[in-house]
Amino acid sequence: MIEIIPAIDIIDGKCVRLSQGDYNSKKVYNEDPLEVAKEFEDYGIRRLHLVDLDGALSHHIVNYKVLEKIASRTSLVIDFGGGIKSDEDLKIAFECGAQMVTGGSIAVKEPQLFTSWIERYGSEKIILGADVKDRKIAINGWTEQSDSDIITFLGNYIDKGVSKVVCTDIACDGMLEGTSIQLYKEILQHYPSLYLIASGGVSGMVDIEALQDAGVPAVVFGKALYEGKISLRDLQIFL
Repeated sequence: MIEIIPAIDIIDGKCVRLSQGDYNSKKVYNEDPLEVAKEFEDYGIRRLHLVDLDGALSHHIVNYKVLEKIASRTSLVIDFGGGIKSDEDLKIAFECGAQMVTGGSIAVKEPQLFTSWIERYGSEKIILGADVKDRKIAINGWTEQSDSDIITFLGNYIDKGVSKVVCTDIACDGMLEGTSIQLYKEILQHYPSLYLIASGGVSGMVDIEALQDAGVPAVVFGKALYEGKISLRDLQIFL
């Protein structure tokens, strides 16, 4: 059964969503992310993907108080990403209640530091964030594109001990037009034992079902929930 992981993206302490990573497309869905997290929990959701969008732009963790509030007032297992650029950022995230941390830009720009985190904390706690645009890895809140091809990039880090990856196709993210299922199938053909977390483009239950049929282990999504394309009741069959 595919693992269901709702996302809460944070700007200015509020629950928002973007389209294709464009900060100018910001739409606020709730002033209080804790309220959203509690509703997820009430429906039997166990996991949460919490993204500090301010942190992604600022190059350091910003919305750690939101993380701390959700972690202390719910039983959700939280993976936290956005702005994790140093040992201090990582320490803050874990101290504020994150059980896992997702690192993307840092894995491209400072591979030695990111690898040291895998060695120190283990592959269960350190998730690789692979944000893709035209098959190349994008960084810094998706504002920059690297020269790293997705398949090569993943293979390099799998060799270094990574076992969990959140892979987001930026072209699909927030568009409600379907996921990059062919890309995910290709990744799993190369790395069948990878715990691949698909992210971006979920438009309805049909997309989640298609990902499950393709053998994708987990899916992160948000906008489809916030826009009413999927209800929390719909998700009960996966929980």
